[in-house]
Amino acid sequence: MAEKNTKPEETKKKKGEDLQKKIEDLNSKLAKEHDDYLRLMAEFETFRRRSAEERLALVGSASAETIKGLLPVLDDCERAMELLAKSSDDAAKEGTALIYNKLMDYLKTKGLAVIEAKGTKFDVDLHEAVTQFPAPTPELKGMVIDVVQTGYTLNGKVLRYAKVVVGA
Repeated sequence: MAEKNTKPEETKKKKGEDLQKKIEDLNSKLAKEHDDYLRLMAEFETFRRRSAEERLALVGSASAETIKGLLPVLDDCERAMELLAKSSDDAAKEGTALIYNKLMDYLKTKGLAVIEAKGTKFDVDLHEAVTQFPAPTPELKGMVIDVVQTGYTLNGKVLRYAKVVVGA
């Protein structure tokens, strides 16, 4: 009779071991699925962040192109104000200055800034040397003597290099 009692105990023990093995398998599968889920969520967050950055870059480049197209208008206004400075027509001076200032103020709100070049040390990151001119004094050697075309930055990035004359 002892043999009959051991068989059911062995069967129970074997069933218990089988159940324990199934539980361990299910736990490992659950852990794997959880890990896969976390990885998928991380990939999705990366995709969402990258898409948002690309969208901002696209909008930024579109506005940069629009502002770049307006730079010749600013140049023309500057030239007109220089010519009108010699004129006695005060209405034309004021009108041109008003248009220029309004346009510049609007573009400044969009991140446009003038590269101040005259009297500064020549910097290849901001300036484009059009020509070199013998420096009248030794202090002006390597310095920007004159600005041929104004340079601009947009949100800290060079939109157009300042074309300058450098003292040699």
